Amino acid sequence: MAGNADMVAFVKARLADEEQVALAAGGDRWRCPADVPGEVHDRTGGVAFTVRGRGFDHLLVQNPARTLERIETNRVMLGEYVEVAGLDTDRPAEDFRSGRAVGLGFAVRQLAAEYASHPDYQARWLPRFIQ
Repeated sequence: MAGNADMVAFVKARLADEEQVALAAGGDRWRCPADVPGEVHDRTGGVAFTVRGRGFDHLLVQNPARTLERIETNRVMLGEYVEVAGLDTDRPAEDFRSGRAVGLGFAVRQLAAEYASHPDYQARWLPRFIQ
């Protein structure tokens, strides 16, 4: 995994950053009281934010609980990749573990690409397209 360790560390750090933001924004859930349309409340009942008009549904879907669930599923995939990352090469063998490594590597590179605007992102982590 040596060649891919920095990419894994980068993705883990970005997921940790997102987790902190989600926890600070209310952590487990937001709710929308029926009597105040456009307001989103955190778990304490405080107003997390108010939105009038377009974009409200999108913001609701991006709630902290959903973000934390996504982070956890990404961490599971990252853990699976770590097990075979050493086999993720430009010229993999033609066996199951190597194929698994390349497939998971592609997925992890896609995760890393979500943070391409981060100053620590490296272009060499771009997803590889192998035939």
